[in-house]
Amino acid sequence: MSLTVGTAGHIDHGKTWLVRALTGKDTDRLPEEQRRGISIDLGYAPLDLPDGRRLSLVDVPGHERFVRTMVAGATGIDLFLLVVDAGEGARPQTVEHLAILRLLGVDHGVVAVTKADTVDEETLELALLEARELAPDADAVAVSAKTGAGLDDLRAAIARVADTVDRRPEERPTRLYVDRVFSLRGVGTVATGTLWSGSIGEGDVLAVEPAHGEARVRSVQVHDADVARAGPGQRVAVNLPGVAASELRRGDALVAAGAYPVSYRLDVVLDEIEPIADGARLSVHHGTRRVPSRVVRIGSRHAQLRLSSPLVAARGDRVVLRGETTVGGGTVVDPAPPRHRDLERLDRLERGDVTGVVDAPVHVDALRHVLDSDPEGLERAGPWLFSKGWLSALEHELRQQIERADPLDPGVPPPAEPWVGDILPLLPFERRGSLLYLPGAEASLGDRHLEAEEIERALAAAGVAAVKVDDAELARFLESQGRLVRLGGGHAIGPDGYEVARDVVLVECAAAGEITLARFRDLLGTGRRDAQLLLERFDQDGLTRRIGDRRVLRRSARA
Repeated sequence: MSLTVGTAGHIDHGKTWLVRALTGKDTDRLPEEQRRGISIDLGYAPLDLPDGRRLSLVDVPGHERFVRTMVAGATGIDLFLLVVDAGEGARPQTVEHLAILRLLGVDHGVVAVTKADTVDEETLELALLEARELAPDADAVAVSAKTGAGLDDLRAAIARVADTVDRRPEERPTRLYVDRVFSLRGVGTVATGTLWSGSIGEGDVLAVEPAHGEARVRSVQVHDADVARAGPGQRVAVNLPGVAASELRRGDALVAAGAYPVSYRLDVVLDEIEPIADGARLSVHHGTRRVPSRVVRIGSRHAQLRLSSPLVAARGDRVVLRGETTVGGGTVVDPAPPRHRDLERLDRLERGDVTGVVDAPVHVDALRHVLDSDPEGLERAGPWLFSKGWLSALEHELRQQIERADPLDPGVPPPAEPWVGDILPLLPFERRGSLLYLPGAEASLGDRHLEAEEIERALAAAGVAAVKVDDAELARFLESQGRLVRLGGGHAIGPDGYEVARDVVLVECAAAGEITLARFRDLLGTGRRDAQLLLERFDQDGLTRRIGDRRVLRRSARA
C-alpha cells in the first residue's frame, strides 16, 4: 500500500525547490505560483525511494494566507517532510504547520534543513540542533536543492520513517476527499485526491457527498499512469463521465454508497493548543473541506461541533480547529450524533461502549460509524438494535394505552416508526387491522350500558324515522352487535325499522321494477331526509343501485 508524504514549513524555505530536486517534477502548477515564486495551492509528485518503493508527495503552501489549503493537503498524509531554512531557522508558520500535523495524528516524519549551501558550517549545525529540538522524534537532514547535497540521505531517512508508519485500514469502505477538479477535452471531468481507504477501479459507482450525487468511474490514474484499481494511501485521479466539473468541488467526498454518514454535527475529544470557549465560532478543517462551526463544550475534554454545512466523517478521524490561527483539534468519536450535552454518552463512546448509548431502536447501519466491533449486550430485530430496558418500557407504555382505550374498541395504534414491523412481533399483543389489542380482547360497553339502552329505546320509539346518535364510537359498537343500523350524518335506525323500510323497497321494486325517493317517502310515511338516508344505506349494502333519480334492485337482491 502506498503512503503520502506532505511538506510543511514557512514560505520561501525551499519546499517546492526541494520537491523538484527529489522528484524531478515542478509542483507549481498555476501561472500565479510560477510568477510569484510561492505555492498557493496543492501540488503533487511521485517520490521514488532507494528500495524501489514509490510514495506520493504533496507540496503544500507555506504562506499564512494559505494555511487552510495546507490543512486540506495535510489531512491526507501519512508522514511529514518539514522544511526549515538553514539561514532563517524556524518561523511562525513552521511552528503552526507542525502543530497542525500533530493535531492530525501525523507523528512520523523527517526535517529537511534546506539551503545548506548558503550558510557556514557553524550556522548549519545550529540549524540542525534547532530542527531536532523542534521535532525531537524526527531525523534532521541537511540538504541543498541547488547542489544536490544530502538528497540521498534525505531519501534514506524518508524510507526509514515509511517503514514505521501504520498502514491505512484497507478493509474500510472507499473514501476519497476531492482536492482538485478539472475538465479535459475529450476526457471529461477529473477529480483528484488521496484515497483514505478502500479501493477505486473502472466501473465503480460512488456516492458524491454531501450532495447525495452519484458518479461512475470510467478510468483511474496514479501519478499519470493508468491502473486497473487504486488502493489506500495512493494519490488518485478518477475520470467521472456524466458529472460536470461544476458539480464537484474541493471538499466533496467520493465514497461507497451508504458507507459514511452525512452530518451537521461531530462529537469530538478536544486537543487544545489554546483554550477554546464554549460557543466559540471556529472553522472546522476535515478532509479537504473547511466548515464554519459553533463549539459546544461538554465537560473538560469533549465537545460537539455544530456545523453550518454537512461533513462526511468517520469515527477516529482528526479535525483541525482554527480561528485567526490554529487553536486546537479533535478526534471524532461520533460522526453523526444527535444534538446533546451528555458527557456520559461521550465517555462511553470514547471507550467504545456503544451498548451504553443505545436505548431506542437504531439502525445497525447508523451505528456502524461508532462501532469498533460487533455490539454486545443489545437486542436485535431485523436491522434494528435496542436495549432490553427500552423494549420493556415500550410494552409497559402500550399496555397502559390499551388500559386507557375505549372499551368499545380496546385497541390502540402502534407507534408510527420505521421499526414497527420488525419489533412489534416481539411483544405480546395482537394486531388486528391497524390497531393493537391484548390477546383475546373483545369490545364491551363497560359502564355505558345505560346510555346504550336509552339509545335503543329512542330507536324503537322512532320506528322507521332516523334518530341522531352523537356518540359515534357507541353507535359503531351497537351496530357491530346488531342493535342498530347507522345512517349518514350521525343518524341511526333500529334494526326493526330498517327491516320494515327494506321490505318496502323490495315489494315496490318487485311490482314496479324501480322506486323513487318521493315514492319511497310516501310509502314509508316519513320525511324526505330520513327516506334519503335509508336509500343511501341500501345502496351501500348492495340492495339497490341508483340510476338518475330512481333506484332498482341489484341482481343479487332479486334472488
